[in-house]
Amino acid sequence: MKGMTSSLLRSASLAAVALVGSGLATTASAQDPYTVGVEASFPPWAYVESGEFKGIAIDAMNAIADEMGIEIEFQDMPFPSLIPALAAEKIDILATGLTVTEERSEAIDFTIPWWETNDVVLVPEDSEANVFTAVCCGARIGVQGGSSQQAWMEENVVNNDIDVELATYESYVTAVDDMAIGRISSVIVDDTSAQEYINAGKPIRMAGKIYIRAPLALAVSKGDPQDLLASLNQGITAIDESGQWQEIIEQYIPGITPPAIPGNMPDFVDTYNKPVAGLPELGNE
Repeated sequence: MKGMTSSLLRSASLAAVALVGSGLATTASAQDPYTVGVEASFPPWAYVESGEFKGIAIDAMNAIADEMGIEIEFQDMPFPSLIPALAAEKIDILATGLTVTEERSEAIDFTIPWWETNDVVLVPEDSEANVFTAVCCGARIGVQGGSSQQAWMEENVVNNDIDVELATYESYVTAVDDMAIGRISSVIVDDTSAQEYINAGKPIRMAGKIYIRAPLALAVSKGDPQDLLASLNQGITAIDESGQWQEIIEQYIPGITPPAIPGNMPDFVDTYNKPVAGLPELGNE
């Protein structure tokens, strides 16, 4: 908490210096809430119900903000817009089911991983396709535009001259709905979201799993210009140790045992090198 307080004071001081330099007369900057970008059509991570943001990422981010002693506000954006918006500092934090990838780590900075996931191939419940036939032989496959699933399919299937067609969507919910009416034959999505769709009664089944053990994390702008990374890392650890994280997961995915925090920290992520911000005992050598 002491480190967080110093961080906030430093941010306020920098804001004051910037305002004096620009000659602006305002008192808003230091108290403005941090803007957290979310994709509110990606259950169980984030969605809107009765006009309110809900989901794992929403509740966890609120709990972390309480730990940090900061105010936040959520901004719903299409997934393909989230990373560019964070890279351009139009939002302050990205909170969704965000996969850590090498390409993304060159544009944004990741917190410690708070989840791990594998991908699955979804097909209609009456389909006889298996994990192999669902991604070959003229299949029309739905993925979310800009997602790690799209990148994996392009690298491992499309670029190897396998006869498939990718259909990109802003939302996985739309992709699954399109599959139900026959516009596409399968959907590649992370296993957590897939189970959520099945639990919601969608007429789908898992044809098979693609084991990638991908870490998921929060993210801030590259270089952490608002000095948030250390406090976010400490906040993630705090809600895990207090049991809040487990309670949130149980609310949205009953019966699931959350992966250990921190999860797998790939060597290609700069912010996972020792010492990790806010958690100096962690990190890759």
